Amino acid sequence: MLYQAFDLQKSWLAGASALATAGAQAIQHPANPLGYFGGSPMFASALEVFAHAAAPRGKPAFDLYETVVDGEAVRVSEAIEARKPFGQLKHFKHKGAKGAPKLLIVAPMSGHYATLLRGTVERMLPDHDVWITDWRDARNVPLTAGRFDLDDYVDYLIDWLGHIGPGAHMLAVCQPSVPCLAAAAVMAADGHKCRPKTLTMMGGPIDTRKAPTAVNQHATTRPHAWFQENVIATVPAYYPGAGRRVYPGFLQLAGFMSMNLGNHMMSHWEMFKHLVDGDGESADKTKEFYDEYRSVCDMTAEFYLQTVDAVFQRHLLPKGEMEHRGRKVDLTAIEDIAMLAIEGERDDISGIGQTKAALTLAKSLPAERKKYLMAKGVGHYGIFNGRKWREEIAPVVEQWIRANGG
Repeated sequence: MLYQAFDLQKSWLAGASALATAGAQAIQHPANPLGYFGGSPMFASALEVFAHAAAPRGKPAFDLYETVVDGEAVRVSEAIEARKPFGQLKHFKHKGAKGAPKLLIVAPMSGHYATLLRGTVERMLPDHDVWITDWRDARNVPLTAGRFDLDDYVDYLIDWLGHIGPGAHMLAVCQPSVPCLAAAAVMAADGHKCRPKTLTMMGGPIDTRKAPTAVNQHATTRPHAWFQENVIATVPAYYPGAGRRVYPGFLQLAGFMSMNLGNHMMSHWEMFKHLVDGDGESADKTKEFYDEYRSVCDMTAEFYLQTVDAVFQRHLLPKGEMEHRGRKVDLTAIEDIAMLAIEGERDDISGIGQTKAALTLAKSLPAERKKYLMAKGVGHYGIFNGRKWREEIAPVVEQWIRANGG
């Protein structure tokens, strides 16, 4: 009943949001003389903040239509190059990409859509042929499509790298650092011709025993059975994935919001003040962030539970005990895939040292093919979005790709 209760609440809030929007517009209408007196501007701003917070949200669009290559504005088009039941491989095409390094950006399957990496894609477009994993909302995948777990995730990456072809580079943002590293090891062990030239891991939970954060502690202070019994729900009959067991995106969002509740409350208070002051531009920036942040999707129960168990509770990859399809994932097989580990000094999701651990685990990889970057003053989302990503972190990624066959 958890899912049905949430959907009922969402329907009520959607109606309240629509009424609040109408009320704010009526108060702010230039022809309404009462809108200029007393507390009317403040009341209208409060209604607008509530309306935005309560509004329902679907899957956002990338909306990347143009980039600049060598000083020239060029058109960008999106194309779905490969489809699978639980995701698709999206390609951003533009004429400047011909001959540019092929880059597969692997988006997290952690409750948000791939569009959370819009800023990552936008920054890498001018000088790269960019592809991205676009994961589906599990509640929309029929039961007939079967299961999706960590093994399937690795298989998808291997297949998509094969589709892109030899010479590609791979960039993993947060959660997919583990399956990306595993896929690289499997491909290296097989001598796969399409194994990536470089693997960049950003804020990833390779070894969560190092500098554990609140996220890590949440996963380790409860037994595995607790997660099965308390955070897994069944998709209701009115969705295409009716009957599928999932970890709902709204629970993931609630967890992240509660971790930094004070910051989120202050953000909305600042948005309210901007609206009262007539600073719509500043308020719009906050709205844009939360429009993306609150757009969530479900994960299959088997993928979520396996990730909690293998990554956060038993630490199988750093202990050398992780398996893929019954076969040991041997990180020592990685001998020619240049690796770059990036961490944020203020990351409260993946602690310092968790991503860097990958460089130590790849024991057969020469030291000159390993690089570490500590991004000063950067939190988790700042690693792949925002000014410091564009101006300080992305140039390091670009240089690493060029230096290693890009």
